[in-house]
Amino acid sequence: RIEAARCPDVVVAQIDPKKLRKKQTVNISISGCQPAPEGYSPTLRWQQQQVANFSAVRQSLNKHRNHWRSQHLDSNVTMPKSEDEEGWKKFCLGERIYSEIDVLCDNENLGIDYIKVGFPPLLSIVSRMNQATVTSVLEYLISWFGEKKFTPELGRWLYALLACLEKPLLPEAHSLIRQLARRCSEVRVLEENRNEEQISALNLMICLVSRYFDQRDLADEPS
Repeated sequence: RIEAARCPDVVVAQIDPKKLRKKQTVNISISGCQPAPEGYSPTLRWQQQQVANFSAVRQSLNKHRNHWRSQHLDSNVTMPKSEDEEGWKKFCLGERIYSEIDVLCDNENLGIDYIKVGFPPLLSIVSRMNQATVTSVLEYLISWFGEKKFTPELGRWLYALLACLEKPLLPEAHSLIRQLARRCSEVRVLEENRNEEQISALNLMICLVSRYFDQRDLADEPS
C-alpha cells in the first residue's frame, strides 16, 4: 500500500512518433506448412546439409562484415533508404520483374543492366544493412511474394537476408519468417510443372526457417 501511495495516478509514456513504424502489428499464426507434393519432400540428410551450409555462410558473413562494409560500392549502386518499400523492391528484383515486363534478353548487349535485372545481394551491399533495414526489406519482399510468383532474384535475396538476420529473433522477424515458410509451402503445392529447381528452392526456404531458426512445427517431414 505504501508503494501504491507513492505511484502517480496516471503515468504518461513519452513516445516519439518519429520512431514508430507505420506497421506495428505482429501477427503470429500457429498454422503449419502444407506438405510437399508427393515425391518432392526433402530427405532429412538434405535438410541437415542445407542448415550446415547456411550456418557456414552466416559465420563467414559475420567474420568478414567489417571488411566488406569498408569496400566502396560501384558508382551505379545507390541503396534505397530503409523505409523506401518500392525502391527496395526495384533494387532487389529489377524493374523488369517489378513492372512485370517480360522482355527477351538482348544478346547483342553483353553488359548487365542491374537497374533492369536487379542488384544481386553482394557482400558489399548486405554488410551495410543494419538489423532494422534487413527486417524491413525482408518484410517488403515477403509482402511482394504473397501475391507474386517465386523467382531466382527473389530467392537469392531472401537467402541473403535470412543469413543477415540475427538470433534471437525479434517478434516481428519471427512472424515474417513463418509467413515466408507458409507462403513457400502454398506455392510449392501450386507448382503445376513440378519444376525441380523451383521446388528445391522453396524446400530450402522452408528448411532454413524451420530447422535453422527453430520453427520446428513448420518443418517438412523427411521423405
